[in-house]
Amino acid sequence: MAASQFPDAEKIAEIKALAGHDRRIVFVAGNFNTVHPGHLRLLKFASECGDFLAVGVASDASPGALLPAKLRFDGINAISFVDFAFEMTTAPEDIIRVLKPTVVVKGDEYETKHNPEQAAVDEYGGKLLFSSGEMRFSSIDLLKNEFFAPHRSPITLPQDYPARHGFTSADVRRTLDKFKGLRIAVIGDLIVDEYISCDALGMSQEDPTLVVTPILQERFIGGAGIVASHARKMGAQVRYFSVAGTDAVAGFAREKLQEYGVEATIFEDDSRPTTLKQRFRAAGKTLLRVSHLRQHDLEPRLGQRLVEQVRAALNQCDLVIFSDFNYGCLPQSVVDQLVAHCVAHNIPFVADSQSSSQMGDVSRFKGAMLLTPTEREARLAVRDFSSGLVVLAEKLRQKSRAANLLLTLGAEGILAHVASEGAFEWETDRLPAFNRAPKDTAGAGDSLLTCTAMAMTVGASIWQSMYLGSVAAACQVSRVGNIPLSTNDLMQELADQR
Repeated sequence: MAASQFPDAEKIAEIKALAGHDRRIVFVAGNFNTVHPGHLRLLKFASECGDFLAVGVASDASPGALLPAKLRFDGINAISFVDFAFEMTTAPEDIIRVLKPTVVVKGDEYETKHNPEQAAVDEYGGKLLFSSGEMRFSSIDLLKNEFFAPHRSPITLPQDYPARHGFTSADVRRTLDKFKGLRIAVIGDLIVDEYISCDALGMSQEDPTLVVTPILQERFIGGAGIVASHARKMGAQVRYFSVAGTDAVAGFAREKLQEYGVEATIFEDDSRPTTLKQRFRAAGKTLLRVSHLRQHDLEPRLGQRLVEQVRAALNQCDLVIFSDFNYGCLPQSVVDQLVAHCVAHNIPFVADSQSSSQMGDVSRFKGAMLLTPTEREARLAVRDFSSGLVVLAEKLRQKSRAANLLLTLGAEGILAHVASEGAFEWETDRLPAFNRAPKDTAGAGDSLLTCTAMAMTVGASIWQSMYLGSVAAACQVSRVGNIPLSTNDLMQELADQR
């Protein structure tokens, strides 16, 4: 029968047109009564054997077809890695002879049986492969759930703290309602976080090295970009200012920021790549971190362009957030000019300056409404590695002239060192970590800073604000990767604790 007279000729022509001349076609056929994990593993394997996966769904007359072909087709067509699905009107081997796919894949249960497809692929030199796919594919949905679904069951909110500081859950919810419409400028490093989930294969026999294979990669906005995204998701109007390279990582970040509704001004710097931090994980634990970055200061003329753009926007802002990762986006000359503008125009500003694997000085943001350093960052800023926490916080307050300090202590929670109503009085208090079983602590500080600062800006006390910021941090660490928090997320957690 000539190809033009073949019953499925139009479908085959469409497949060839979509695949083009250079892409290897892979073909799979079956009944697919109910799409189950075995089908998904088989089709995933098939998609990795070539460049274009075409799937034929057997007709209603096919032996073993239990559901109407249209329903079975819809199930296959909804799978993202299937490039083309169609309802077959002829036998798979006849379609193979006309389509001539590079590879045909069947389940390994057929390997010891007679396969008419073998003769068809032998005619033109194709391959028939048998596989049920790899079992690890069935864990991908679980991994995605780990990334995107908050698990709040380990979160416990203290009952004595709100009473001690004179606020209720209703007060906290009213504060959240006021976030909508805040005008915020965020300034700081743009970072993309890439999580590579792996299966551990075992120990290398040649040397004592753990061998893994990647099974899922997910990218997230990080750095000051996630601070801006948190603020936007919680209802604020957000302007974000940063610097990035001219690369695909920057393109991803721009698209994500636009998706989240952040108005971003990102200056291009040919001398640096966009910072990319990779985390290789297995069994819920991080095995290795790899950072692709440069840490030199902005070239002075580029820094001045950044200052001019930010200053033009600040007069329409209720709050400025400096999110500094010490990778060169905020050299001291830039910080000094912007802080001076905020002070001169009575614009409140807050700051975080991270010093995990890099060196920084959070005290350089003079006169901030709020600083949120870790204990290590505070000790680096004042060069004190032995004093107690309250003495340490007071030294940092004097050096930075900050109105409020939240010393973040990881699993031990936070210590507040804040101005009281008396002009020369200072108070301290502790909050425990609200989440007893965090999945990923990487974004805790960003969410704490953003939510606490927003609450203070709408008039909440520092005590209520840090409580609300701690709720935000607890929600953030309940999932892997940075996903912007919404006021609904926080409202739900507060409601669950009632």
